[in-house]
Amino acid sequence: MTAAAAGRLDPAGLAVLVARLTGIAEEMGAVLRRGAFSPNIKERTDCSAALFTADGTLLVQAEHIPVHLGSMPASVAAAIDALGPDPEPGVQAIVNDPFAGGTHLNDVTLVAPCHAPDGRLIGWAANRAHHADVGGAAPGSLPADATDIQQEGLRIPPVRFTPEVRELLVAASRTPDERRGDIDAQAGANAVGVARLAELADQPLDEVIAYGERRMRAALRDLPDGSWTASDVLDSTGAGPDQRDPARVVVTVTVAGDRITFDFTGTDPQGAGNVNAVEAVTTSAVVFALRCAIDPTVPANGGGLRAVEVVAPAGTLVAACFPAAVGAGNVEVSQRVADVCLAALARAAPDRIGAASQGTMNSVLVGGAGWVYYETVAGGQGGRPGRPGMSGIHTVMTNTDQVDYRSAEPRPGQSGIHTAMTNTRNTPIEALERAFPLRVLRYRLRRGSGGAGWSAGGEGIERDLMMLEDVTVSLITERRVSQPWGLAGGEPGAVGENWLLPAGDEARAELLPDKCTIQLKAGDVLRVSTPGGGGWGATPASHGGAR
Repeated sequence: MTAAAAGRLDPAGLAVLVARLTGIAEEMGAVLRRGAFSPNIKERTDCSAALFTADGTLLVQAEHIPVHLGSMPASVAAAIDALGPDPEPGVQAIVNDPFAGGTHLNDVTLVAPCHAPDGRLIGWAANRAHHADVGGAAPGSLPADATDIQQEGLRIPPVRFTPEVRELLVAASRTPDERRGDIDAQAGANAVGVARLAELADQPLDEVIAYGERRMRAALRDLPDGSWTASDVLDSTGAGPDQRDPARVVVTVTVAGDRITFDFTGTDPQGAGNVNAVEAVTTSAVVFALRCAIDPTVPANGGGLRAVEVVAPAGTLVAACFPAAVGAGNVEVSQRVADVCLAALARAAPDRIGAASQGTMNSVLVGGAGWVYYETVAGGQGGRPGRPGMSGIHTVMTNTDQVDYRSAEPRPGQSGIHTAMTNTRNTPIEALERAFPLRVLRYRLRRGSGGAGWSAGGEGIERDLMMLEDVTVSLITERRVSQPWGLAGGEPGAVGENWLLPAGDEARAELLPDKCTIQLKAGDVLRVSTPGGGGWGATPASHGGAR
């Protein structure tokens, strides 16, 4: 008998179905990475994949990029509206508009319907990838001085993905060959996802959603009822002289039985710079933080989200409205939203939440004639109850150990590669220097940058990057003024620093601001020193000092 004919699945059958579906999303990600042209996707794995039910409910996701996955349901909903209720097989929709389901313009989402052999619409396959350049005022499409969305690049509303739209995306980019290869890889990944999902057309997908809701509500009932408020700051809202003041993010988390609410009332209004996040990005950060505080085996699907409410007042830093620039909202506001949610949840679940991690993606964008390089630089993880924070990492952390990846500088005991909302890898030095006219002069841990504590914070990274030709550089960074906070008596982590060494001369070193777009000459060196994580727990003599 088919699962549909047999009725309700037993626990083992349900576990097998969830695993098969998750495997499809993982395979989609592998196809996308292997087919992509750009180092950003092929090497750094800056992409994500997920499956959805016919009505657009998140079914399963691969463990890819949190800021992509938590916001992807909004893109799928926009794509469903664009394609209509009865899309024909083989069609796909494309969107990158942050105000219509996207995050920032670099993140391009493709959505494809999946039909059963009898023609029934049974679900959707979707993937999102960060394209290294989609036009705009500066290479990399994250100009630090942007004040409205038009300066950040090509904005694509949810439309059918046609050869004409493909060429429009390609033509808008400074790196057309990369764009052509990356978008084709995305289309191929969805084709694989659709084919695999169609093989499960008779499976009771609704039971997967119901299971996610049951598990989430049970996990919330394990948390104490109550309300907890936390706040933190962003160092600046942009690169302009009038955007250097800190901006406040506030959240009140309320647990009531099997429901939880994250209310961002009190957060500062959206600013004139690009440090603004659309609501979908904020929802992503909320989901990430919540998963850190509960049983990590709870399925990440739309059923679980039914027990979660996000209140993000329109026109604020966490729910920006058109025509705000939002490039840094995806990479930096998401980090701070995660920080404040974790700080509030630490009072509800103190044995599960660690101190603040570096709290920034340290985005570095370099562009020259016909090429654009983009990377986020690793930093320190916050110390955790019973365990120190890991050093020089990119990988997302929950309250469980993660898979170890190798970074450019293997370090025994260190996880691979960003804290909180990105989960990307680094670009291996060999791949970076082969693809771009750049040279890595130094890449090492930043000793002493982690906060002291019973569980010390992880250390950041120091990296020197030499330009081999004249280039434009954009930096989008945070925690250059505010420190990653310690918890339970632990000390804060060290702030990060950005330096320019003209012609590589240490004696002429210039401290750069946290956000800037500047011109560098061949031989100049960019030094990025990333923040350390905060420490967890005090270090009284009875504990034998810091560990």
